[in-house]
Amino acid sequence: MKCPVRTPLALAVACLAGLVASTHFLAAQPVPTPEERLTALEAYITNGNPGRTLTGIPGPGHNGWMMTCAALVLFMTLPGLALFYGGLVRRKNVLSILAQCLGIAGLVTILWWAIGYSLVFGTNFGNGLFGGSEFAFFQGVTSAPNINYGFWVSQNVYAIYQLMFAIITPALIVGAIAERMKFSAVLLFTGLWMFVVYFPLAHMVWGVTGFMSGIGNPQARITAIDFAGGTVVHMSSGWSALVLCMILGPRVGFGKERMPPHSMVLCMVGTAMLWVGWYGFNAGSAVGADGIASSAFTSTTLATAVACFTWGMMEKAFSGHASILGFCSGAVAGLVVITPACGFVTPTGAVIIGAFAAVIPYFFVTKVKAHFGYDDALDTFGVHAIGGTIGALLTGFFASASVNPNLTAANDAAKANGLAALVAHGGLWLEQVKAIVITIALAITATVILAKVVNLVVGLRLPVEVERQGVDLAEHGEEGYID
Repeated sequence: MKCPVRTPLALAVACLAGLVASTHFLAAQPVPTPEERLTALEAYITNGNPGRTLTGIPGPGHNGWMMTCAALVLFMTLPGLALFYGGLVRRKNVLSILAQCLGIAGLVTILWWAIGYSLVFGTNFGNGLFGGSEFAFFQGVTSAPNINYGFWVSQNVYAIYQLMFAIITPALIVGAIAERMKFSAVLLFTGLWMFVVYFPLAHMVWGVTGFMSGIGNPQARITAIDFAGGTVVHMSSGWSALVLCMILGPRVGFGKERMPPHSMVLCMVGTAMLWVGWYGFNAGSAVGADGIASSAFTSTTLATAVACFTWGMMEKAFSGHASILGFCSGAVAGLVVITPACGFVTPTGAVIIGAFAAVIPYFFVTKVKAHFGYDDALDTFGVHAIGGTIGALLTGFFASASVNPNLTAANDAAKANGLAALVAHGGLWLEQVKAIVITIALAITATVILAKVVNLVVGLRLPVEVERQGVDLAEHGEEGYID
């Protein structure tokens, strides 16, 4: 398009009009006082509300920390969980685990961009079950913060950080159904499961209009707390995993043939990656580099180390040896159980939780599974479902307002919905039980229905001959190792 030619007089008039308009705009914006500037600076340091001075502007330190945490949480799935699970299956099925983790990562990312993020962290539905549609296709998800969830972190960074949680949650289910479920069935089940279980549950617990969001929603009907995903991530995936593996049935030869892990080296490497990445998972859930993040960092370390050591020593006492698999299982169990509590408990509370994390999942993995005979191939139920449930419950007993000021009356939501009073005077554990029951009921019911749907559409189970040959060649046309 051709620009109009202006005379010097017209240009002068236009410049004068622009100057008047800009002067009027500046005059309409009150100049921040020194006190307001100081308050905003203090708010940046404490990861608090900056007031009108810097609202809507991301803080570089907090933003940088959250981008790092997002990368760490992705590192948990790719390559951490992929190698952990991959080492535990038989040689002929290692690539199937890697493919499932990669496929889930891609599928969930697309769903998250299209509508998932909006369903979890939007607000315009306002029904307590789903968030809204205002952020569909990441519309409006810019570098400006969404102050409902963080004053100093860009919304696009926050959305990607939460995406990493959405990726790893269904990937955990893979451990229970390893070596026998069709790849197409895994992807279809995952896509449906995200809409029926993960998106609504994440909003219920973390959304500012979620009906179980004790810290975020002043009108929450159940004032439960979950710092980094005990109910949302581990319970949802773990209980679904149990149901799905029972519907599928055991692997061919289960209970009759030895099915040892093909590489404990890969398992240990994957465990170490999970431990490192979990700092982004737990400490990052503070949504800023603040004192709550440092508490979560500390408690995560203590609980994980205690659980890792305790599990190994229990093996030594009961079976005469402390295995690498035992140490790895203990470490993961410690990470799982401390997750919902990590930003709420003292270091001593974390140590106690770490001991519980070893003892109870150890009993389920070594005794309960053998007694009932279900083929939870890689112990997703024993570690994640049981661990997540224990962690959610223990959070109700060990949460301390001295660790997290969001549990005090200084938090408007906690004051309005009664959470602060429950923490101060006891009773929070009962709210945790309510959230636990709802999570289990949703996960089990949804999985039963979705498994039947997927079975009708594409079929769940691989043919017997494919299981015997190995999933890698039949499903992916490749082998993990060439002799």
